[in-house]
Amino acid sequence: MSLKETLLTGASGQLGSHIVQSGFFRNLLTPSHKELDICRANSISKYFQKHTVAGIIHCAAIARMKDCEKSPIEALETNIIGTCNLVKEILKNCPNKEIRFIHISTDGVYAGHKGRYTEQASAIPYNWYGWTKLGAECAVNLLQNFCIIRTRFFDPFNIPFDSYAVDSYTSSIPATDLANAIGLLFNSDFIGTINIGGKRLSDYARYKAFKPSIKPCRIEEIEKTIDFKISHDASLNSHLWKTLKK
Repeated sequence: MSLKETLLTGASGQLGSHIVQSGFFRNLLTPSHKELDICRANSISKYFQKHTVAGIIHCAAIARMKDCEKSPIEALETNIIGTCNLVKEILKNCPNKEIRFIHISTDGVYAGHKGRYTEQASAIPYNWYGWTKLGAECAVNLLQNFCIIRTRFFDPFNIPFDSYAVDSYTSSIPATDLANAIGLLFNSDFIGTINIGGKRLSDYARYKAFKPSIKPCRIEEIEKTIDFKISHDASLNSHLWKTLKK
C-alpha cells in the first residue's frame, strides 16, 4: 500500500500529531477541518474525488468526556455520524476496494468498574463519550478491512493534572507508543477489535513517573468536582496485542 495515499483524520490532535511524527507514515494526507469536514458527507465525497485514498487512520473525535457531556449532540454528530459518513463513502464508491481502516476507539466502551477487560467483554459504556465511540464502532464493523483499537493514552510531557487518584486504575500508554502500535497494525493483516494498553496501574502511579510533583487523592474527591461518571478500573487485557506484536 502506498503510504502517501493514507488519510489521517484528526491530524492536529494529540494522537494525530504523534502519528505524523512516528516515522511509520510518510507523506500522509492530513487535511484541516476546512479541507475535510467528516460531519458533512459532501465534504468527504469531494475530498475522495481529489485524492486516491488507500487507507484511513481515523482519530478525529470529540474525546474529552467533559465536552461530550456538555454537548452531546455535537459529540453524536462528530463521533458517530462523522464516522458513519466515512464508512458510507467507502461502501458507496469502493465496495470492492481493500481500503484499510484503522479506527481509534476507547476503553470507555467497557463498564469501567472491574478492569482487565478482554475484547469479548460486554460493551456497556458509563458516559456519553463511551456511547458515542461504541456507536462509531458499529459502523466500522460494516467494512471488510478494518481494525478497531480500544485504548487510552496520555502525553508524558503534558500532564495537566496537579493531583490524581490512587484508586483509579487504567492501562493508559504514552501517545508515542500508541502511534507506533497503529503503524504496526496498519501494515498487518489483522481484522477486528483489539485492546492496546500497558500494565494495570493507578493513574497517580503512572503520572507520577513523569510528573514527580503530582499529588495523590481519592477518586471520590474527583467525582465531587465533575457532573459525569468516570471509570474506577478501566484496565485492559492486552494479551491479543502482545501476541500479535511478537
